[in-house]
Amino acid sequence: MTDGRRLVVVSQHFPPDNSGHASRVGDTTTYLAEAGWDVEVLAPPPSFPHGEHERRWYRTERDSHGDVGVRRLWAWQPAEADPSTLSRLAYYLTFAVHAALWLALNFRRYDVVLTTDPPIFTGLAGFVPSWFGRKWVVEVRDLWIDASVSLGFLREGSVFERLSRAFQRATLHRADLVGVTTETLGERLAETYGEGLAAKTRVVPNGADVARLGTPTEPRPHDDGSRPTLVYVGNIGHAQDLESCIRAMAHLEHDAVLRLVGGGDAVPHLREVVAETGLEDRVEFVGQVPREAVPDIVRSADVGLAPLVKDEGLAYAMPTKVYEYLGCARPAVVTGCGELERFVEASGGGLLAENTPEDIARAVDELLGDHERRVRMGREGYAYVWEHYDRRNIALNFDRHLSALVGVEPSAPVSERSAPEVLPAATADETATESTASELRAR
Repeated sequence: MTDGRRLVVVSQHFPPDNSGHASRVGDTTTYLAEAGWDVEVLAPPPSFPHGEHERRWYRTERDSHGDVGVRRLWAWQPAEADPSTLSRLAYYLTFAVHAALWLALNFRRYDVVLTTDPPIFTGLAGFVPSWFGRKWVVEVRDLWIDASVSLGFLREGSVFERLSRAFQRATLHRADLVGVTTETLGERLAETYGEGLAAKTRVVPNGADVARLGTPTEPRPHDDGSRPTLVYVGNIGHAQDLESCIRAMAHLEHDAVLRLVGGGDAVPHLREVVAETGLEDRVEFVGQVPREAVPDIVRSADVGLAPLVKDEGLAYAMPTKVYEYLGCARPAVVTGCGELERFVEASGGGLLAENTPEDIARAVDELLGDHERRVRMGREGYAYVWEHYDRRNIALNFDRHLSALVGVEPSAPVSERSAPEVLPAATADETATESTASELRAR
């Protein structure tokens, strides 16, 4: 590999962790390796969703993800689906300290250190390499402190909140480059931690690996009397208003089924909601599935759901799942505000609903009652995501920022690939995707 292009990425989640963050880091590092970077990832043992992985006790272990080297560093691994605050902090802090100590001894192997946030504690790993002349990039995907306060996990004005903000301010100002997923997020960081950040902030969206989602197909019309399907794919946590989506099923005019694909802290509570409302025949908990199975599951559905809690503290957020729904030519119904609202309007691929069961049901019924509209929105959304949010091109744009940081030429141009045509729904394909979804539900 070319000297000057040695990159280490410090990430709390990495495949086979099953989260949007793990998927993003996995794709980004893969494409950076293809672009000529010598990439190594520091990550804890696979631990997410919590309680679904066997605990590991090695100090370090070498692994790989395609052409990307992975070094697993021991960290506390929560065993419960919804860990206590203490268990979560142990998970974050033990990894951050281990990564910081490891890099303090091994920073000479790398030219650039990239720490991904949240959690903010991964930033510990960047200080020593930075002091010794290594370039440090802090990638911020979430206003973790603000979200924790908004969702009630952190008390505003508490000592812990003040210390957390002081630490984040130090990491952002020490970093040579700050990557953010949306413009709103960059503006919020500058407002909170100082206008000087704007000059070194670059937007690096989440996006989707559109080509790997497979051939896009139109949703089927259901004129054969089959039940329409709604799908949610991703982390089932407290920032997602899935309780309102479940309760919306009781208000739908259409006899639809909601599939919840994934795991997370909120699953036990949501199972209680389903039992309480008597919606067991209309809500299915699919659980965790391999990443490669997700496109078939989305294409077997009619509408994707992305219900964010409506909170100004989350106005910067743009869930990865929305890119994936549109990347499979499926329209989305979303809740929330800010970036998500602007995205569905610009893409033409979704509808915004209020965070109430009644309004979510209204939006879903609008789409289920108009097949031609679903097809049109799916096509428009697919074209928009392919042009603006394909992860390969996002990574190659990021390569340009990283290359400029270390004074080398980018090694790969941004692709001018044409988007594949969205194919009409085919009976054989529908049968195959339905069979895949049924098999996964039986696991």
